[in-house]
Amino acid sequence: MSVTPIGQPMAWVRVGRAADVPMLEGRSVSVDGRRIAVFRLPGGWAAIDHACPHRGGPLGDGVVAERCVTCPLHNQRFSLETGARIDGEGPGVRTYEVRERDGMLELSQPVSAEQLEPAA
Repeated sequence: MSVTPIGQPMAWVRVGRAADVPMLEGRSVSVDGRRIAVFRLPGGWAAIDHACPHRGGPLGDGVVAERCVTCPLHNQRFSLETGARIDGEGPGVRTYEVRERDGMLELSQPVSAEQLEPAA
């Protein structure tokens, strides 16, 4: 388990096989009911919210270039490093810490208080 800078306990959650994500493409995964897009980049991995804030376009299906993804519905671009919108003003998307471990992809997710309590 890791802890964020603000003290929120975090845990790594396995979301799929690294081999299932081709270079410069994304895949959608679900963690605790939230859809997240995971991308393979030349220098590693990136993960952001799957839904574009404009109209819910599937960012995991977008075109990846220059460490950004372009929404396939309305061509809005988002940084895969920060989640910020690149091509104008408007909301960005949340980013997630992602790693490859033993051929599997894992996302860092907050741990709830219930998960921290010891079992009775």
